[in-house]
Amino acid sequence: MDKEKIITEVTFKAVRSSGAGGQNVNKVSSKVVLTFDLVNSSALSDEEKERSQEKLKSKLTLDGILILNCDEDRSQLKNKAIVTKRFLEIIEKSLVVPKKRTPTKIPRAVIEKRLKAKATTSEVKQNRKKPDL
Repeated sequence: MDKEKIITEVTFKAVRSSGAGGQNVNKVSSKVVLTFDLVNSSALSDEEKERSQEKLKSKLTLDGILILNCDEDRSQLKNKAIVTKRFLEIIEKSLVVPKKRTPTKIPRAVIEKRLKAKATTSEVKQNRKKPDL
């Protein structure tokens, strides 16, 4: 994954923030909306796209577009930096290949302990029966 190439495919849009804030919110477009077209990205290989789509399917639109918002700060530049950092973290997490689990052998002592426990419970249950005369 090449971060610089991915960032060139990202589009930013400045929008007015919602909520309380008075005159600043009404005048300044400090909220930043980041959009990234995951399906048509040339920065990611087909395998990486499939893995990302699988892991990010709850965050993607029906067209395969990732949309992130940030209106935490009053500064548009800070919001842009925050949303870019968040975007790169999400993409990196989605590209992580899970380690394959290698099954381990069950130790002989564990098997013997289980069989011994079965034998004792069996014996206890046999002792509960009426004796055969």
